[in-house]
Amino acid sequence: MLARIGAPSNVRLACQTRPVGDISVVPLLPPINALREARRQHDFLQGHEREVAVLFADLRGFTQMAEDRLPYDVVFVLNRYFEAMGSAIERASGRIDKFIGDGVMAVFGIRRPIDDACRRALFAARVMAENLEVLNEALAEEGMQPLRIAIGIHAGSAIVGEMGYSRVTSLTAVGDTVNTASRLEALAKQYGCQLVVSEAVVRHAGLTLPERSRRSAKLRGRDGELYVYALDDARDLVLTEQADA
Repeated sequence: MLARIGAPSNVRLACQTRPVGDISVVPLLPPINALREARRQHDFLQGHEREVAVLFADLRGFTQMAEDRLPYDVVFVLNRYFEAMGSAIERASGRIDKFIGDGVMAVFGIRRPIDDACRRALFAARVMAENLEVLNEALAEEGMQPLRIAIGIHAGSAIVGEMGYSRVTSLTAVGDTVNTASRLEALAKQYGCQLVVSEAVVRHAGLTLPERSRRSAKLRGRDGELYVYALDDARDLVLTEQADA
């Protein structure tokens, strides 16, 4: 039973325990849960703290664009956009966490070292920009305005686990690192650029970016300032192909 739920080595079944002193009891599952909910393929699904890279991307000005189009056209364009962004993330071995409106959240490093995770997150950003350019060329032939994207990437500690309710559950990450990545995506819109990446990501990736792109930002909900790099075009990132492995 413990193997089925991927329990840590210090966990015991209550029916097999003979306490000899005061102990703390922590239920792993509500008593109404079936065995199906107890089974786990990976122990990280139960929740643990891990260093990850988190990417947020969102379309700029799409809400206004959508107001001038039929619902069918909006859904059609969004699905093509999500396909272009999702394939870029998967190519970099990232995990698509969720699609939110016209945005996407992805996590890198759930089962990889943080340095590798940051390189892959940056590689994903570059491929996303490349895929968007190809999509815009196709949309132009159909008489549509080009899509613009804002991307934010941050790295740090986050709680990773399977969360949700009933059948609506997914592996996700929560914590300050996730919130900061979302703030950086909003900052990219504020700066009018395509990509804003934290200094922590650049350092872990072993990347050198132009000093002129380095800025000090004050983010809502964070004490102090955070150093970031703002790039007008994510395709300017010079990365090794090992991130594509």
